[in-house]
Amino acid sequence: MGTIKATCMAAAAILLLVSATASSNDTGPIPGDPSSLKPWFRANVKPYRHRKGTLDPALEAAEAKPRTIKVRQDGSGDYRTLTGAVESIPSGNTQRVIVDIGAGVYIEKIKIEKDKPFITFRGSASNMPTLTFAGTARVYGTVYSATLQVYSAYFVASNIIIKNSAPRPSGRLKEEQAVALRIGGDKAAFYNCRLIGFQDTLCDDMGRHFFKNCYIEGTVDFIFGSGKSLYLATTINVLADQGLAVITAQARHKEDDTGFSFVHCKVNGIGKGAYLGRAWTERPRVVFAYTEMSSVVDPAGWSDNLHPERDRTVSFGEYKCKGPGSNPSGRVKFSKQLTPQQVKPLISLAYIEGSKWLLPPPK
Repeated sequence: MGTIKATCMAAAAILLLVSATASSNDTGPIPGDPSSLKPWFRANVKPYRHRKGTLDPALEAAEAKPRTIKVRQDGSGDYRTLTGAVESIPSGNTQRVIVDIGAGVYIEKIKIEKDKPFITFRGSASNMPTLTFAGTARVYGTVYSATLQVYSAYFVASNIIIKNSAPRPSGRLKEEQAVALRIGGDKAAFYNCRLIGFQDTLCDDMGRHFFKNCYIEGTVDFIFGSGKSLYLATTINVLADQGLAVITAQARHKEDDTGFSFVHCKVNGIGKGAYLGRAWTERPRVVFAYTEMSSVVDPAGWSDNLHPERDRTVSFGEYKCKGPGSNPSGRVKFSKQLTPQQVKPLISLAYIEGSKWLLPPPK
């Protein structure tokens, strides 16, 4: 991300959300009743043993014979570091490899190359391991500053804290952005993970991704990139007590089939005046549905990033959100309160073609 810019003046425009075409194999939309989420997920994201013949063939082959390697800092596992565990996985890997990570703080900068698919990082929900590093854009470049960079397909993370421990940007220096996670591989899933940082916490770079029961914290553009991702029951914690605060900077160009969809999420934090998203590029697509928004959200909701010409091309929408930050009366005119038909294709597993690859979190 570039230098932080001032926020926009609202200008009138009509937004058109681009609908995604649902596969006949995918489920219907996520139910509006929060109490229905768990049974809906169990019914529609079943374990591998119930999905044979319906998943991607390469994924089915990988899941047939998974293996586990253990990382323990005390030497009781196969490796002491995550770097060592990842390096042990051969290029061209075709088998699900579960990296079971013991409790502790792992100060490492980890990169999973494209030729190492089917990797799972698994921690314990009761004592989650922390992956942390203090990389910044000034040293590495923004997207390469990430503590964890994933470029391979079919990556899964469960019960992991991923953090960039660089200081909060002061605004006095250039290139202080610091990414915790960069996910650039296709068909990745994150369950009960905590992503901690300030500016640019999560680079949702490219590919189809699923986040469930996660926690994402930051200040400016802290969910950004060109991914096509579904965020379900995820908490977004905004640190809006100093200067500009923006949750999303989705980077859709032209008519690319990308976008961020937040369903049954919670937007809270400290301070006021946070924008749900800004027009970092000319055609960003972001929707918040059934989401609870605290007063940390600015009444205007969205920013055109001082590019009024983008008021005609952005796709910023909301559907049946609640809470003091969701009041539609103050919203900018280039955002839209969606109809059931408009939101339907954006809040389904079909949005990310989940029926072909999404599996429950590892036990």
